[in-house]
Amino acid sequence: MRYAKIVFDTKELMQDAPRKELAAAGAACETGPAREGALFVSADPETVDAAFEAGFPCALALWTGIPARHARATHYLHAPYELVDLLTRREDIYDGLEWMKTAVEMQFIAQAGLAYSKDPYDIERFGRLRELAAEMLARGSSLPIKTVRDVFLCETGYQTPKIDTRAAIVEEGRILLVQENTGLWALPGGWMDVNTTISQNTAKEAFEEAGLQVLPRRLIALQEHNLHNPPTLAIGIVKVFVLCERLSGNFQANIETIRSGFFSPEELPPLATSKTTEAQVRMCLAAAKDAHWQPLFD
Repeated sequence: MRYAKIVFDTKELMQDAPRKELAAAGAACETGPAREGALFVSADPETVDAAFEAGFPCALALWTGIPARHARATHYLHAPYELVDLLTRREDIYDGLEWMKTAVEMQFIAQAGLAYSKDPYDIERFGRLRELAAEMLARGSSLPIKTVRDVFLCETGYQTPKIDTRAAIVEEGRILLVQENTGLWALPGGWMDVNTTISQNTAKEAFEEAGLQVLPRRLIALQEHNLHNPPTLAIGIVKVFVLCERLSGNFQANIETIRSGFFSPEELPPLATSKTTEAQVRMCLAAAKDAHWQPLFD
């Protein structure tokens, strides 16, 4: 969502907001009534419901402990930082890529059909539907059909998203990033292995890519890749951000990364945005400062 201004109905509510991060996302904060072109935020269900009825974009602040009481709102926010998350996520995943959306849905239906159908004629039809989805994706992306088949049609059974875990190691207001062979930087992390937990995989990736023994402490967020990271992909990926404490170790060059360093949000190096965006770095830094952080999820 893109709001250049956020209007809170009380000063107390505005004080709860992460104004520095909101300003970095391009949104100014002020108090007042609901108005055109601004996101109105209130903890009072009746006030939010009235703003919604009047046609204003509005959000109900649930972090104050007041129940929703059936209030209608454009957004329901459980924690103040969700305002930043709301502003930094992508508005339309498939903007200009409607053909990809169709191909992804066709492949999903076809794979499920192949997994659960018993009738041989239906199996044949679902197989053909899957091929058509791959051909559509190949034409739209200009990738060779073999490449598309290898990546897009490589699974069987009910299709589910892949999991990518990222370790957020924060010290003195700076966050650890690793430089990949491409020259770009990211939070240490990667695909979740079988027979590991979220915690174990996060610690494993931190050791492999940054040479550090870490203790995973708190869950920061669960984010859908296509809502937060470019480019739009034809597969689902859930990114898991975990706040970790450094225990020991030092960086060692490896096949994936060439160096590491701690950075403040004002001095970030060029990021591998498909893996880590500036908004995600700022989110992790905010979580490290907040002992009462509530995990974000899409």
